[in-house]
This record gives sequence, structure tokens and C-alpha cells, in this order.
Amino acid sequence: MPIYIDDSVHSYWQGWDNGGNKILRTFCLDGSPPAFYMDRGFGEGAQSWMIHLSGGGWCRDVRECQNRSTTSFGSSKHMPPFKFRGHFSNNKNANPDLFNWNKVMVAYCDGGAFTGDVETVDPATNLHFRGARIFSAVMEDLLSKGLKDAKNALLIGSSAGAYPAMLYCDRFSKLLPNTPRLKCLTDSGYFINVNKNLQKGKGFKTIYKALVTLHGSAKALPKSCTSRMKPELCFFPQNMQQYIKTPLYTIMSPFDIVQVETSLGDYYNANKQNNCSANQKKNLRELRLELLSKFPNASDTKSRGAFIDSQFHHARLQSYWNPQNVSVVNNVTMIKAFGDWYFDRQYYYLIDKHDLPIP
Repeated sequence: MPIYIDDSVHSYWQGWDNGGNKILRTFCLDGSPPAFYMDRGFGEGAQSWMIHLSGGGWCRDVRECQNRSTTSFGSSKHMPPFKFRGHFSNNKNANPDLFNWNKVMVAYCDGGAFTGDVETVDPATNLHFRGARIFSAVMEDLLSKGLKDAKNALLIGSSAGAYPAMLYCDRFSKLLPNTPRLKCLTDSGYFINVNKNLQKGKGFKTIYKALVTLHGSAKALPKSCTSRMKPELCFFPQNMQQYIKTPLYTIMSPFDIVQVETSLGDYYNANKQNNCSANQKKNLRELRLELLSKFPNASDTKSRGAFIDSQFHHARLQSYWNPQNVSVVNNVTMIKAFGDWYFDRQYYYLIDKHDLPIP
């Protein structure tokens, strides 16, 4: 089991083999135990849970992963204290729907979007690719800590953590068959496989192919997808979302910094200075249209919701879940739109009409 970090608890659970000996099968890249941070709920939120899979890019070759293994993104030995803010805030005014929930941030230390599953460890590198097992271990531990009795539950993922939040959404639901309200949320991770004529950067297909190969991720992907296309293509939400049965909300911008820089090249800095060329603006408009064309169908906004703004940013939940600095579409804030959708007060599928980034 992972390290459990809160104000006072640091516990390890390693499991047992058939001979009754302790073993550890779940690891960060460097072989240290994975970890999560937890802030207990209170009052009416004591039986409500949000579990957030952290993001932080990917490592796609041995050298990248070795470098990562010496940081908090690859080792629990280097993880700093975590500040619960944004959608984790206990401030009722800033976070009216979720302020008193149990809040869990699952640290991202495997480099493979919680999908790796390789048993063999090369002694020359000591790299462990077992991200899929981290998700399973964390869920098992949290169930014993009260998650099994949840009345409300929410699985969240941001950036590189957004894809596994979608991938494991239905599994999360099956773990909690008696939870009345359970939904999933992905933030700033609906990266698309853009057409070749538009692509100016290296593209996500190249990234995902290397990731799947190194981390052995194919085993974690649904056979309903991998039986139809190559595993790396199943890393794209556009090819996965139709298989998800659990209600799913997506927060994304067509001008997400990571999407733009990966697919179109380094346009972000140019646009930041308000000097994009006419051709760059054309490409940004085309990118927006392509993203929207690959989004879930808006006809059923009870099981699918979305908040699509037109700003240059990335992974907003912690930094933008703030009344003074939050995205707004059609006079509705991101906080209100998601909260209303989650609690079935109103079904929001909001798409900003601006076809270029808002300054």
C-alpha cells in the first residue's frame, strides 16, 4: 500500500506473499512506496470523497525516467508538503460544494499516467513501471479508511492525471456500488490527435507510443479499444470517451498550453506578446474546431458535461478554483457549472464562442 500522508500519519503496508512474508509490489519509479495526501472531511461532508490523480507530464525513455526518479515526480522520498487549496479548499465561500469533503491527492510518481505494469526491474536502472498498481493500491487503502461508505464520490484527474481518471472511471464506480452519487472529472487533459496538415509540433501520438512501450501500458487499456486500434491511439480521450458509462465532466480549453505547444509548436509565447501571425491564428482556429469535433456528444448532458473556455492556461483546478481568478463562460463560472452538473441542479455543457484565445 502507499504511504498515507496527513498531519500525523505515515504508515506503510507492503502486502504478503503465499508464505506469509511481507512484500512490496507497488512502487514509484525509484522503488520507493507511492504516496497520497489526505485531508479528512467534516460535518455533512464526512461521507463525501474526492480523489484527485495528480499530473506532471510523462517520461518516455529510460534517461527521462531516471532523471524523474530523483524528484517528487518519481520518488516519495522527495515529496514536499502539500497545500490543500483551490477545489481542495476548506473555505465555504471559495469552494461551496466541496469544502467539507474528504480530499485525497494521489501523488504522481510513476511517469506513465498511472498505467504502467511491468514486473521485471532492470538492475542497471532500478526503474519500476507500475503505475496501474498504484491506482489499485490507493483505492484499496482508501476503501478501508472510509471510502466504502461514501454517499458522494468524485474521481478527478488533471493534466497527465486526466487520462487515468477517465480510464479508471468505471472501475471506480464498481468499487462503490452503494454510493448514491458518483461521477468523474477530467481537467486539462483532453489532448487530441490532430490531423497531419495541422500538426506543426511533435504531436501526442509519438509521445504516447513511446510511453505505452516503455511502461507496458497496453495491459491497463480497455480491450474494447485496443482490439480496434493501436494501444497508443487508445491513450487519446477522443478514442476512449465512448466506452465510459459513468457520468463524466470535462474541463478543457482548445488553447490549452500543452496541447498548443505539442501540436502546433511554440505559439504560446508569441501569443502572449499579442503578435501571432495571421497563419498562426488560422492554425489556432483550426485546432479549436478539431477539438470540438472530437468531444463527447452534448445531447446527453446528464451523463456528460463540459466547460470549454477560450483561455491560454493549463491544469486549472487548484489555481483557478478561486472567485477572483476563475474561468467564466456565458456568465457562468467553472465552479458553478461543475457543481450544478454534479449535484443534478442543472446540466451544463458550456462552450465559449471565442475562436481565438482571450487575453
